[in-house]
Amino acid sequence: MIKGRKILVTGSSDGIGRSISNFLLDYGASVVGIARNHKKFNPESNNYHKYVVDLSEKQILIKQFSKILNDHKDIDGLISNAGYGDFGGLETFSFNNIDDYIFTNLVSHILISSMVLPIHKKKQKGNIIYIGSDSAIKGGKNGSIYSAAKFGLRGFSQSIREESSSKNIHVSLINPGMVRTSFFKNKNFQPGDEKSNAIEPDDIAQLVINILSMREGSVIDEINLSPLKKVIKFL
Repeated sequence: MIKGRKILVTGSSDGIGRSISNFLLDYGASVVGIARNHKKFNPESNNYHKYVVDLSEKQILIKQFSKILNDHKDIDGLISNAGYGDFGGLETFSFNNIDDYIFTNLVSHILISSMVLPIHKKKQKGNIIYIGSDSAIKGGKNGSIYSAAKFGLRGFSQSIREESSSKNIHVSLINPGMVRTSFFKNKNFQPGDEKSNAIEPDDIAQLVINILSMREGSVIDEINLSPLKKVIKFL
């Protein structure tokens, strides 16, 4: 049952996170929305609690989330979604680029989980859903740093699932292929134009609803989601 639950969603204002937040609100949940800004999604709902947080700001991230979790001690779910993609040959990334990239796309997920997990364990219930990528299944050309982060997130989610199941905590990972979002803005490639060439954000949101609706005795470990006809269009 989703109605009445309170779910924290990172990257809640755009793309996949926006769709997930919309679906959760429609199903009667409260959403604690985390985003760098809320211009693209700012619903007039008493059940949407927005916080402006940039997950790349390493020095203040823990302090910000400590306040959020203190404000919302009744959180019983986390959708760890926020991230971004940069692609190119490994040598094109500076040390600082790599450090920032891995922090936002992997380490921030780990840190936030480390703060939410004790709350779930104390209650002996809860859901954590990570939004990964099919780049966690197979690496590709010019995707070395992206795949490194996504492979890491996949391994992390598997380990957290093993250590949390005895506390009735459900940990799931969704690995989508190309999703038609602003992710591809300012990139030299994007999905093909046909509907079957890309996943829609609502497809992933529906999977989140399905996972949260599972009975307590079952858990969906991992879902790999692909476009029916994968086509990459280079610009």
